[in-house]
Amino acid sequence: MKIIVAGAGDVGFHLAKLLAFEDHEITIIDINDSKLAQVAKQLDVVTIKGNATSFSVLDEANVSSADLFIAVTQFEEANISTCIIAKHLGAKRTIARIQNTEFLVRKDKLDLFDLGIDEIISPESLAGREIKRLLREIALTDSFDFDGGKLSLIGLPISENSPLCGKTLLEASKLDPTNSFITVAILRNNETIIPHGYNTFMEGDHAYFISLPNAIDKVIMLATREKKQGLRRVMVLGGSKVGIHAAKQLSKKYQVKLIEIDKEKCFELADELPNVMVINGDCRDVDLLQDEGIDEIDAFIAVTGNSETNIISSLVAKDHNVKKTIALVENVDYIHLSQNIGVDTMINKKLIAANFIFRYIRKGDIINLTSIHGVDAEILEFVIKVESKITRDVLRSLDLPDSVIIAGVIRKGEAIIPKGNFQFRPKDRAVVLCKPESIQQVEEYFS
Repeated sequence: MKIIVAGAGDVGFHLAKLLAFEDHEITIIDINDSKLAQVAKQLDVVTIKGNATSFSVLDEANVSSADLFIAVTQFEEANISTCIIAKHLGAKRTIARIQNTEFLVRKDKLDLFDLGIDEIISPESLAGREIKRLLREIALTDSFDFDGGKLSLIGLPISENSPLCGKTLLEASKLDPTNSFITVAILRNNETIIPHGYNTFMEGDHAYFISLPNAIDKVIMLATREKKQGLRRVMVLGGSKVGIHAAKQLSKKYQVKLIEIDKEKCFELADELPNVMVINGDCRDVDLLQDEGIDEIDAFIAVTGNSETNIISSLVAKDHNVKKTIALVENVDYIHLSQNIGVDTMINKKLIAANFIFRYIRKGDIINLTSIHGVDAEILEFVIKVESKITRDVLRSLDLPDSVIIAGVIRKGEAIIPKGNFQFRPKDRAVVLCKPESIQQVEEYFS
């Protein structure tokens, strides 16, 4: 597939990095020499310096033969106009990054497809949705449901008094005689481990499990020794676009307070968010946070425009016994630090947007693809075909790479955690975890 990406920023770079593991012909366009140099140094892609709205630059990139054109620069108007031009010059499909969420709400009425834009994405809106998903359960630092909750991906820290601590996966399996969950990844000192029977759980590990719905409470207890807790009160720091999206979605279920330093903006937010208590004040003021009842807050969401403010305020919230903290950061490298420094989860809206685009353009039979925050691995979901290679033998006899784990199967509406003697059948839905470099190899088994 020939893919052209306009914009070598964080979204474009991460997207190109994901695509570079596969047999795609990738071209990146940007006006910034240093960004292009960084891309060329780390990835096997073609780089072109220039403005993507220029006909000559698009001709140089052979846009007429492009299967997909993705515009993810920081300028919304440029992304929209570039996609329109690229489509009219022959690009088969186009995706534009936007900031004005009115485009999302009214995209059907705007006839964007007729203009030449096949899909639009808003990093801010996607980040708001991600925050809502992360607040599903206090103890969980990550969660994702498959097939309406028949299987769930959950992330948990391994505490000192955890029954799992010091045990190998093989030993830990004896604590689960019903085979209701499986460990799919361990994050240790910023390194992603795809675990097998001989790997050992250690204090401070961040472990990720695929679980049946009735086993989630058991997994939480085994990992943290804590009982399942619900959320009621949420505090959002920052009236940014991410903050607005998050508060709007969360206020449907929780009691939400939003703190914003700009007084005029507070009046606008109060009108836009009728079910949210909007407070004017400086989020760096610890006395203000105490006055607004931070000691009684269940979840603290820091989404100001300053990463350091978000991290520090989240640590202040933790110091006041807030059970769940989420901080928005601009630097992708910060995400790996979250559990090490005490923030439950850090998110990056550009990374979320790149992963969303990657899911959108996936070929083959992948029906879902999910990234785990800070983990160098992907969760994929397949529907098994009659002729799929994966159906030819039992699981233990398949020559799957060590970086791949078959985490769960849904067969005729029933969820199964597969063992070595399991054999796939057509129409099964498989949940698979693998390193990015193994995605293409995994696809060959399921195609």
